[in-house]
Amino acid sequence: MAAAAGGDRSMSDADAQGRVRLDKWLWAARFFKTRTLATEAVAGGKVHVGGQRSKPSHAVRVGEILRVQRGFDECIVAVKALSDRRGPAKEAALLYEETAESMRRREELGEQRRLQRLAFWRPAGRPTKQDRRRIVRFTGRDEGNE
Repeated sequence: MAAAAGGDRSMSDADAQGRVRLDKWLWAARFFKTRTLATEAVAGGKVHVGGQRSKPSHAVRVGEILRVQRGFDECIVAVKALSDRRGPAKEAALLYEETAESMRRREELGEQRRLQRLAFWRPAGRPTKQDRRRIVRFTGRDEGNE
């Protein structure tokens, strides 16, 4: 009887309590690779719960709306289930549902970034000797050597 009461903290235990720490849920839902990264993101203001900054120890509840910013991407998700255990990606995807507007906006911004990268030419590597001579001639640094 004592073993059942003090067993491991799994998904059923989180559901029984109805809450899980925010940093732990973000890690279990695979928004961040480690729990430390999730904690730092929450503490740094990259995660908002219901439009407000939160603490890593905030108790997440089913139905809450989270705004998670990772790099350039920002996801707005609704919490569908709770888990404090990190599982496969297919199981993690069942923990939340991203809003349609959030997906559309993320895809648009990704397409803009892709097009911006294509607009700027970047050399493949270091300049050749001929390229360096052209650079020197163009910048006018070779005036004293003639």
